Amino acid sequence: MDCSARSEQPHAVCVPTPAQGHMNAMLQLAKLLHCRGFHITFVHTDSTYNRILATSGPSSLAGLPGFCFDAIPDGLQSSDPINGEEIASLCDTVRNSLAKPFRELLKRLNESRGPKVSCIVSDTFSSYTLEVAADLGIPDVSFCSVSACSFWGFFKYEELMEKGIIPLKSKYMIIKW
Repeated sequence: MDCSARSEQPHAVCVPTPAQGHMNAMLQLAKLLHCRGFHITFVHTDSTYNRILATSGPSSLAGLPGFCFDAIPDGLQSSDPINGEEIASLCDTVRNSLAKPFRELLKRLNESRGPKVSCIVSDTFSSYTLEVAADLGIPDVSFCSVSACSFWGFFKYEELMEKGIIPLKSKYMIIKW
């Protein structure tokens, strides 16, 4: 089955935060879901999609039957490695600018010949998907792609602040969260 054949197969749209560690973890989950019979649409932003194509070649995102890659615009078109300024811009874009193109992507997927979107699996840091999913009546499952240690740090953040452990202090700088 190709990406455009209509079927009753469940269709998960996987939306990682556009950073390498988040994308790698989501890709592993998407592969597991695909092995369990899901049609997968893995969503990149234009900048991550273009970076992958530039570094790994055009066949790197060819997909498999029932496993497709798509991209939504993020305003960062560079294929160069991300620098500090781009990270700040990308974080702002994820928070403020991806909901509309994501909504358009979901509508396009549901109007195509492929299976209708059954659910969204979104990275915990890509919360822009929640409102779109609610508006379109599509379940959205949050996937926390960070390590268990990082997750525990988020969970205990307030306690760590109360104990004065964070913000981290060194003789060279103070690291603020």
